[in-house]
Amino acid sequence: MKAVYEIFTWPWLTGLARRYGRPVTLGDVPGEVWDEVAASGLDAVWLMGVWERSPAGLAVATADEGLQRSFREALPDYSPADLAGSPYCVRRYRADDRVGGPAGLAAARAELRARGLQLVLDYVPNHVAPDHPAVTAHPDWFVQGTREDLARDPAGFFAAGDRVIANGKDPYFAPWPDVAQLNAFSPGLRDAAAEALISIGDQCDGIRCDMAMLLTNEIFARTWGDRVGAAPAEEFWPSVLGRVRERHPDLTLIAEVYWDMEWTLQQQGFDLCYDKRLYDRLAHEDAGSVRKHLTAGLDYQRRLLRFIENHDEPRAAATLPGGRGRAAAVAIATLPGTTLWHDGQFEGRRVHLPVFLGRFPDEPADTGLREFYRKVAGAAAIARRGQWTLLEPGGWPDNPTHQDVLAWSWHDEGTRHVVAVNFGDHDSQARIALPWADLGGRAWRLTDLADGRVFDRDGDDLAGNGLYVGLPPWGYHVFSFT
Repeated sequence: MKAVYEIFTWPWLTGLARRYGRPVTLGDVPGEVWDEVAASGLDAVWLMGVWERSPAGLAVATADEGLQRSFREALPDYSPADLAGSPYCVRRYRADDRVGGPAGLAAARAELRARGLQLVLDYVPNHVAPDHPAVTAHPDWFVQGTREDLARDPAGFFAAGDRVIANGKDPYFAPWPDVAQLNAFSPGLRDAAAEALISIGDQCDGIRCDMAMLLTNEIFARTWGDRVGAAPAEEFWPSVLGRVRERHPDLTLIAEVYWDMEWTLQQQGFDLCYDKRLYDRLAHEDAGSVRKHLTAGLDYQRRLLRFIENHDEPRAAATLPGGRGRAAAVAIATLPGTTLWHDGQFEGRRVHLPVFLGRFPDEPADTGLREFYRKVAGAAAIARRGQWTLLEPGGWPDNPTHQDVLAWSWHDEGTRHVVAVNFGDHDSQARIALPWADLGGRAWRLTDLADGRVFDRDGDDLAGNGLYVGLPPWGYHVFSFT
């Protein structure tokens, strides 16, 4: 997968229902809509939030004043009908009837496959809804407490029959009140996780595993301590994913991962891991910081999922407005690894919708931004071929602006491309040393795939002095060499 498009399924379907004046489920999305999705230079679509929502989780969200405030901030005309429940408070790994059920999900997969697109779905390994059948049927799969724990910390535990179960959490935040914490050290839970992933794999081509690093022995032991005992000899993910690979050898496994644990999760069996570190550098740091990140080994970089927006992060149009956001988008689209785009990103949506809600607010589409993304996605699909090389921009003693230019190349036997991005808020000039030894002795035509401009360059100059670029603030080129 080179490019994945995340669709927030429930509010997306609500928007389609308003567009067509009738209820729309995954089973009857008009073909023209799938055509629109497929026109963005994608390889896969991630339908986020298809699994059965929890009535118990819905009740928790209804009673939580903080959540209710966040709902009203996102939707000024919010009403209880807009509350769908959290897609990460899963009651069963069965497509919710309200989005079309299993038949609707299968129909959506067939529509995507007919357009050459793969389907990605979620798995939530750390927790389930408090009314998940396993809570009472298999309490040994969960982190348990005592009646004293419940009395002392009612926000961290809940009663399930004659058992006390811990609410889900990670080590840095308060417990999530609407989910039950699974025990990653439980052999029974590991067996059940493998079976759940195999079942999900029957329905899709890739699985995105939520907060995957929480299940590593080190993190899980640090989070739960004596409550879960000694860690097993084998890590959670290798023990589970090995069995999944036996049934689905071609399934793409994606880890949502933070805390610089990307390499660890790659080694434990994941094909792709979130590149949150690059997101932070593009959003908050400078070109030097980004360049340093890109010096990592290619085997590592090819297995990173790169983004400037997803359902957990603020909208890029709000936090990376103007030129910086566009420069960052060109970077993630043309780097090795996989690019993650988010529904609404191309149109410039600015409201970060809580995952509990089933409707987007009305926001005007930014047609200029949409055209920009269309061109960048198309240019990236052409340029990202063959071998990737990080290039070194050079400059002059009295002009240090080359330090803000990021550059890399792609080439195979028949194509050569160079990407140059001015990751600075001022004009920048640089000469970029190119990696090809056969440039001299002929003229080269450089076509900018991002805007269609054409530049003619002398090969001897390119070979001896490098490619000269002069870029405006946050400017960029995606050059094809012919």
